[in-house]
Amino acid sequence: MEEILPKLVIDDKLSGYHGLVRENETLVEVVPEIYAIGDVCNFNIVNKHHGEAPFEIILRPNGYAELRARKTLNCEKRKTYKFEIAAVSCSGLISDNVTVHITVVDINEYAPVFLDASYVKDVDEGQLFEEIIRVEATDRDCTPRFGDICKYDILNDDQPFTINNEGSIRNTEPLDYDRSHNYILSVVAYDCGMKQSAPVMVTIKVNRICKLGWKNIPEEIDYYPTSGRKDLFPNAQLRLCDDPCHVKNVNAKLTLATSHIGKGCDRDTYSVQSQRKLCGASEESVELLPANHVPLSAGNAIKHDEGRESDQMYEFDGSSTAVAIPNDVLDHGLSSAFTISTWMKHKPMPHQDKHVKEHILCSADDHKMNRHHYAWFVRNCRLILLLRRDFSQGDLNIFRPAEWRWKIPQVCDNEWHHYAVSVQFPNVQLYIDGVLFKSENKNPEVIDDWPLHPTKGINTTLTVGACWQGSENKMKHHLRGYLAGLSVLLHQLEKPEVLACLHKCKESLEVPAMELLEPGMELLTNSELTELSIEGDNKTNLEVLVKKIGYSNSRDYPTPGRRNLHLTTSLICDGGREVKMPPAESFIMVHRPQQPNIIINGTNTVPREYHEFRQGVQVFPDLAISIEPESYDYESKNPELTNVLERRIDSCIISVYPSLNPDHETLTIPADMLAKFGISAKVSKDGVAFNNADIVFHYQEALRDVHYTNFKPAYYLNRQFKLVCSEMNGRFLSNEYIQTLTVVHPKSPTIANTTTTTVPTTALPAASLVEENDAEPKPAHAQVVQHSVESKQAQTIFGNYLEGSIDERAQAIVTGGGHAVTIIIVVCVGFLVLMITLGIVRIKAAHQKASQDEVQDTEMAWDDSALNITINPMEQLECDGSGPAGGALSAGKHRHAENDDDSSDDNMSYDYDDSSDDGGGNEEDDGLHRGCAPRLEWDHSTMSI
Repeated sequence: MEEILPKLVIDDKLSGYHGLVRENETLVEVVPEIYAIGDVCNFNIVNKHHGEAPFEIILRPNGYAELRARKTLNCEKRKTYKFEIAAVSCSGLISDNVTVHITVVDINEYAPVFLDASYVKDVDEGQLFEEIIRVEATDRDCTPRFGDICKYDILNDDQPFTINNEGSIRNTEPLDYDRSHNYILSVVAYDCGMKQSAPVMVTIKVNRICKLGWKNIPEEIDYYPTSGRKDLFPNAQLRLCDDPCHVKNVNAKLTLATSHIGKGCDRDTYSVQSQRKLCGASEESVELLPANHVPLSAGNAIKHDEGRESDQMYEFDGSSTAVAIPNDVLDHGLSSAFTISTWMKHKPMPHQDKHVKEHILCSADDHKMNRHHYAWFVRNCRLILLLRRDFSQGDLNIFRPAEWRWKIPQVCDNEWHHYAVSVQFPNVQLYIDGVLFKSENKNPEVIDDWPLHPTKGINTTLTVGACWQGSENKMKHHLRGYLAGLSVLLHQLEKPEVLACLHKCKESLEVPAMELLEPGMELLTNSELTELSIEGDNKTNLEVLVKKIGYSNSRDYPTPGRRNLHLTTSLICDGGREVKMPPAESFIMVHRPQQPNIIINGTNTVPREYHEFRQGVQVFPDLAISIEPESYDYESKNPELTNVLERRIDSCIISVYPSLNPDHETLTIPADMLAKFGISAKVSKDGVAFNNADIVFHYQEALRDVHYTNFKPAYYLNRQFKLVCSEMNGRFLSNEYIQTLTVVHPKSPTIANTTTTTVPTTALPAASLVEENDAEPKPAHAQVVQHSVESKQAQTIFGNYLEGSIDERAQAIVTGGGHAVTIIIVVCVGFLVLMITLGIVRIKAAHQKASQDEVQDTEMAWDDSALNITINPMEQLECDGSGPAGGALSAGKHRHAENDDDSSDDNMSYDYDDSSDDGGGNEEDDGLHRGCAPRLEWDHSTMSI
């Protein structure tokens, strides 16, 4: 029998077998699995393509085989193997050969290693480098996964260096030799399998590089509100390096730049009006702006800033915008003494004719003529005051000073400045930023002129932002710039200290103590304390003084943001050689303050009687205003509550809806108190607006004294008033406090000379009469109240009568009151049903008798008490002496005039009213009345079944 040749079973013989073996293993994972058919007794490696093939094939049952390495392999030495295998039969027959491809799989057995044992580099101080030094590491693993370096890291914390994935080290801030001469870093490398190397030492040495100028000037200085003074440059040093220089003169100038805030400084806490009050300005001064207080010319509205944190600043466009001031706002004729003041921001226009006038304020003839009586204007960067004397004020043939021309740089520097001109003719003084301008040679230039000639039928037109040309009937000489707080004070001069206060900054530089100033040194500041100069010949003392320059901001709620600092220095050595030093730049970062919480509390609902409303009631009788927190301690992070009543608010608005009816409703304010406090108020049908900054206590007292009067209280049984207060010119608002005034329902009035007794339905009371005389008109819906009955004997009789049987009732009558009382009770009981029936009819007739005025007065009042029935058996009886005798319950010996509140019985009660004449048919002292027909009446307005 012929033997079958063995055969390797494989689909793609040309591709062969592919195997993977890990470096730390011997079993080879072969695809497809090695399998042969035939009488297979062994597998042989028959062809080695690349030398040694350290593998063996092990036969397994059923023709399968597995491939193993004879030893662990090393990927770093050899990554692949290739050889051929064949199946061998037991008789020695060999199958065809098939190729086997083996790949050695790498494992991360090696850590990265740096090429150098350590690294050292020198760098100069004061610079930022793109790369200081580059480190490099390698890995012995054979594949990129484990053999490539993917990351470098610096193990030291808080070092001003960083390293990227390529091993490049750079500094994150300029190095300082005085801070550290050298830096020692520990750097590690990671392969892509994140296996870490051993650390390598990197030393970076700092070289001292001397630069002229200031050192240790911080780039940013943090300032927290209410923290007081803060030193700006406590570690400042002035370096001259090795430059040989014997200092002859040194000068340093520090500028605090705040021109980007409001009108040049963080002073915009309150409105101009409030600032004037806080500075003690005269109350006689007339504000010509805001423009909504006066009509605008030709509908040309002036643009203005509505920002809450600053005053309203008005823009004049130089061509159309202007404001006409009526004579009732300001008398057009100036007095011999006056002060005109304003904030102004102005810049020159390029290529502008130097003769062009730009008027701030102008008074001119209203028609036919163009005479300018007085004016304040800008021309060719000069501030000019024109003041023409009237013919009645002097000799027509005598020249008088008529025009003052100040040449000052502030007019055209495009910055906010405060200008004030005070005139006590012929003396004229100009204040710039609160400082008196000192006259120099021909500055101001004074021009004389003739007085104005007399004319007839000519009035004047006063304008802001332009000048009226009567002959052309239009505005001319328009202002191009910004104005704020333009005011005129007549018949007196504003105090210089007031003008200085109006311009004073709430933030400023703080000068060093004068005892630190050594001989030969001088310290100067400007009026706003935003510029500080130190000059002398002592470099060391200059450093000491600069270290003690501080900053403070007295506002509790300053405008947050940065304030730039600019420090310039010049130095002159002996021989006149000047050493140039670069300027030092820094800034103060004012942080946002904790916002105040304005809280208004009180009794939300206040009930008052009708007559009180007619006389006037307090709207906010127990109002309380508080502001929290008072201040904030940024060191301990805790609020410091002090006397909140000393804090200021600058407005409170009382709103009423619907609007007041002026026919019978009014709101009155404490005018004398407001004048004393300096708080202005405006009353309208929609409420009251209080303005001007003042302490909380004064506002609280003024609001408590606001009274509301209503001559027809029933029209509004619940009148609501809303109160909102603000601080810092509307920057912070309080809660909306709602106060409700409630009209108390009127008490029950009765007709004159009547007696009323209230009887509960559950127990008929004795005949006790209550006399009440009320001159007030009876309301349409009267309140009926209960009255207690004091006759214990009568109560006992009626209690026994109502609760017992017929015999018991009779016995109670006989034993309880005697013969006379028995007759009275029997008669009353007999007529009870008739009296109730008649009462229903009579109560309707009583309502119809009420006058129309009385109905209107109480048309919205009603009785919300328990069900009451009023019985008036003797009311308005027609006593003619004949007919059947009418009996009435009476207690002549126990007649009381009780209060309405004396009744404690919650049940239905009957009121008996004896309105008969005391002398008509009174025969006995037992209270029996004869000869009158009784009438029954009760209030059924609240009856329900």
